[in-house]
Amino acid sequence: MNTKAGDPLIVDSLGMAPKPVAMEGARGAVIRELITDRDGAPTFAMRLFELAPEGHTPKHSHPHEHEIYILAGAGQLGGAAGGRPLRQGDAVFVPGGVEHQFANTGSGPLRFLCLIPIEKKSAA
Repeated sequence: MNTKAGDPLIVDSLGMAPKPVAMEGARGAVIRELITDRDGAPTFAMRLFELAPEGHTPKHSHPHEHEIYILAGAGQLGGAAGGRPLRQGDAVFVPGGVEHQFANTGSGPLRFLCLIPIEKKSAA
């Protein structure tokens, strides 16, 4: 769904079907890709993750930074410093190259926005 230059885009995130997180090591995790380069966003992608109780993303790292905002639930951010608690309203910065994992420690869903840079494809 591309937009014309200057036209804002409104996405119905609740009407969008979630997709399972396909990375090995993920459990009970789904993603909705809210805004990406497919929508005309040149710089950042916005994704909505939902982790079921006892669900988690895989332990992983990547070269790019990303920013997270916890919308609902309780969880833990795993990394080199051990587990750190997360709750609704927390904002998280994960630098590039840092191993991390998000896990749901609550009894309801853990929902968070994750913003990442869009990888530029080389014209090779």
